[in-house]
Amino acid sequence: MAKTWWYVIAAVAALALVVAAAQVLGAPAGRQAATSTIAPQVAEETFTTHTFPNADTTGVPPGTPLTEVVGDQTFAEDGEVVEGRVFYGFVVVTARNVTFRKCVFRGGPTQDVRPLLDTEHARGTVVEDSEFHPTHPSPSIDGIWAAHTRIYRSEFRGTVDGVKAHTGTLVQDSWIHDLSWFASDPDQGGEPTHNDGVQAFAEQSGVTLRHNTIDLSTTRDPNAAVQSSADELRVEGNYLDGGACVVNIDHTPLGRPLTGQRVTGNRFGRNSAHDCPILLSTQSQLQATEGNVWHDTGDPLPAPEQHD
Repeated sequence: MAKTWWYVIAAVAALALVVAAAQVLGAPAGRQAATSTIAPQVAEETFTTHTFPNADTTGVPPGTPLTEVVGDQTFAEDGEVVEGRVFYGFVVVTARNVTFRKCVFRGGPTQDVRPLLDTEHARGTVVEDSEFHPTHPSPSIDGIWAAHTRIYRSEFRGTVDGVKAHTGTLVQDSWIHDLSWFASDPDQGGEPTHNDGVQAFAEQSGVTLRHNTIDLSTTRDPNAAVQSSADELRVEGNYLDGGACVVNIDHTPLGRPLTGQRVTGNRFGRNSAHDCPILLSTQSQLQATEGNVWHDTGDPLPAPEQHD
């Protein structure tokens, strides 16, 4: 009897091996993983572990020695490297190739509309591992007005706009959040502030925003994470959230179509006031749009809204 059961067990095992072999031979090469539990695990991991700039990766590294500088400052010497300063005053750059490393920009009291750092009339400015947060927040103070400037691993908070971007501005690996809202802004004719994470202007070109966290869900009644009327705009691989619409591309200040608009590979939060990730004006077209998804699910975004 024991011998008979041994034959039965051996026959069942052989049949199982035949079925397994048939499944393997019948499946196209490289496809077995797609039918296993591995694929859902990989997809979920992609959605949950995608990291963006935050408090741990932006700003002045902990333990950095800092020297206080009091009063407004102008940097007019080409090639100067400025490191480890806290500026209690407003900073203007007029020279070429000035670099700020591990600096904190705090500004001071002012009635004038101005930024903590102004590089509009300079060339080749670089800002690395720095922080922008005003000592005296007001409707008059922005983070930086930038042209021909590269900004890396920096944090912006407490200003009205984070970055006002002109031609040749790059913002990369940075964190813009918790901007300051005011009920009355002289620059808006006494209306509330018009907070933007980054605003790129008409008649400007070549603004690039790459792998940043621009989160205006942390700001009361914001306008947009990205507001732009610039040509050749690139918004690539960012986390974006907040605003009436999160990204607002508007040709109307120019009165002509915008060129070279690329919004690709970004992950969007769901906190826009009008459930609107991207808004295009009627003469704005996206030259490239691939890879934009909802951050929480990885699902593709709906088509952009389009109106003036």
